[in-house]
Amino acid sequence: MNTASISAAESSAQANTSEKNTRTHQIAFAIMATVLVLAPLLGVYPVFLMKVMCFALFACAFNLLLGFGGLLSFGHAMFLGGAGYVSAHAAKVWGLTPELSIVAATLCAAALGWVVGLLAIRRQGIYFAMITLALAQMIFFFSLQAPFTGGEDGIQAVPRGKLLGLLDLSVPMNMYGLVLVVFLGGFLLIYRIVHSPFGQVLKAIRENEPRAISLGYDADKFKHRAFVLSAALAGLAGATKAIVFQLASLTDVHWSMSGEVVLMTLVGGMGTIFGPVVGAAVIVTMQNYLAQLGAWVTVVQGVIFVLCVLLFRRGIVGEIGHLLKKSL
Repeated sequence: MNTASISAAESSAQANTSEKNTRTHQIAFAIMATVLVLAPLLGVYPVFLMKVMCFALFACAFNLLLGFGGLLSFGHAMFLGGAGYVSAHAAKVWGLTPELSIVAATLCAAALGWVVGLLAIRRQGIYFAMITLALAQMIFFFSLQAPFTGGEDGIQAVPRGKLLGLLDLSVPMNMYGLVLVVFLGGFLLIYRIVHSPFGQVLKAIRENEPRAISLGYDADKFKHRAFVLSAALAGLAGATKAIVFQLASLTDVHWSMSGEVVLMTLVGGMGTIFGPVVGAAVIVTMQNYLAQLGAWVTVVQGVIFVLCVLLFRRGIVGEIGHLLKKSL
């Protein structure tokens, strides 16, 4: 068999693999969307599901940066919580409609991500992580001291308003529909980014940055764009969450929230499309149903994290995908 025939066979195999992966993702997305649509009708508490979707979008945004860009940020809570404050303030004080409040907060998160990215993106590894953590702490203290953020009380009694002036979001199922659309739209956008030429270059930089640079790619520019996209999507999650719970609080800008999203991503499966969704669902479910344990919830989370690192290094979805590949 000549070289051309071997190359053709390899190309055909890669095309078949890519087609199978796409089909698998389509089926998984259809199942996920169906479950989310039917769950409230089957008696699952809508507010709980909305919390899961907000954190799932946050984890997916973080995974875009860590799982596909190889950049570990310890300060992503600044985008979630910061956008929450902007959204709550815009809805309560400025009287904007919920969709405008969410859009304004998302744009502010993207702008903050652009500035933070310029300061941090040229550093790597622990230095990048520490810079993002330091800047996130600055945002935390600003949120604590600024007069319009409510200090330790946060911004409370945020009105949900009417979507497009027509749909009353104080009705739980109307609010659920909006969150579902936001989550699925954000998820599909991340999927498109990952599978675009931009996403392929980003993964190449993650795997071997010097080689990507030698091929003519500006690694810092690609990483900066990924950082801004991740910040904007994290802001979208935070802005939506503030409208859902009618509250913007310090909890969402605290450094522990940045740690939680790392936990969600690693438990679900870093570098997988659906992993952060599963990880967010697991962590939020634990927090919700183990709340009576008080501070012990953190201990339980730590034990689960250690077990996942030791036994499921690819995360839940990563291990399932690996087993399916071996069986096939």
